[in-house]
Amino acid sequence: MQRRPNARVLIVGNDSVSYGAAPEKYKYKETTWKQIFANEVKDKISKKDWERVHFLGQIPYDRFIALLQLSSCHIYLTYPFVLSWSLMEAMSVGCRIVASDTEPLHEVIDSGHTGLLVNFFDQAAIVKACERLLDDKQLGEKLGKNAREFAKKNYDLETKCLPEQIAWINRLVR
Repeated sequence: MQRRPNARVLIVGNDSVSYGAAPEKYKYKETTWKQIFANEVKDKISKKDWERVHFLGQIPYDRFIALLQLSSCHIYLTYPFVLSWSLMEAMSVGCRIVASDTEPLHEVIDSGHTGLLVNFFDQAAIVKACERLLDDKQLGEKLGKNAREFAKKNYDLETKCLPEQIAWINRLVR
């Protein structure tokens, strides 16, 4: 936030648990991960910078896609276990992606080709990768284009997924 005074951080999703465990009540004062993580960084971010962080909650699909299309850098951090539809959507619209170097993401993110992979726990590496994509427009465009091509080639509903599912069902019926 200090290095990018015009940046806005948009965080999408509700603060309930979808994939992992809820915070342990005996360990944390807060009841949601959003509250826990916000409390963890609030003293490190100025009030002025904090005003540029927007928690959008759960938004309709069409607005989510529009948001991805406007994004300068999509950060997808998961630990240790989830490759979600939201990353696939980000790839399909050609986002510049910085993602955690966790096993499920290796299926779709080839670091330096379809995005940049960083250590989930290395905050400096995450910042550096984001700055690299923001500063090197040519690299960002290349990675976004490659991500979109990969998503279309391997996961497009009409040309890939649906035909394969229909073929699988036909094999089962035979």
